[in-house]
Amino acid sequence: MLYRAGRPPVADAELPAVLERARRGDEDAFRVLYRAVQPGLCRYLRVLVGQDAEDVASEAWLQIARDLASFRGDLDGFRGWTATIGRNRALDHLRGQRRRPVADAPAEWFPERAAPDDTAGAAIEATTTDAAIALIATLPRDQAEAVMLRAVIGLDAKAAAKVLGKRPGAVRTAAYRGLRTLADRLGKAGVTLSDGPALRGT
Repeated sequence: MLYRAGRPPVADAELPAVLERARRGDEDAFRVLYRAVQPGLCRYLRVLVGQDAEDVASEAWLQIARDLASFRGDLDGFRGWTATIGRNRALDHLRGQRRRPVADAPAEWFPERAAPDDTAGAAIEATTTDAAIALIATLPRDQAEAVMLRAVIGLDAKAAAKVLGKRPGAVRTAAYRGLRTLADRLGKAGVTLSDGPALRGT
């Protein structure tokens, strides 16, 4: 279920209709679609660009909003399309970083932000999600991307292969190897994949 402030929840089954309305220019539908897709897209981008994921996602959404009217496909196709745009923006970002070094800003430059109401719950959720993504990010990039696209964004092998420019079999193999590596590492730490942090988050 997807929640909108002050409105009843939107079921996943309703999202295809929401996509069609958004494609025709309905701004409320676009906001619902954004809230449904953004968390998974951001987690995927964090594996590629780390802490710059939000900035890269913002650039991706500018393109998504601009080109949405010309998009043709179903909801899974839309998720794959947004992942492709996000990945392209991430690769552009990485190329740009190589051309110009980035200096770290001192912590005192940033004002303190008020904590959300459920600080403890948010901290636990963020920690487990962050830990899962950090662990996935240690995999070879082809495996990390395959795991994120399949287990987090929810694409099938064919759609993930289209995003990555590979064959579906290669994506299946990379995802399998990545998950086996994660299972081995967690096993050595005394944790099983079913006990560990959820890959999807909320």
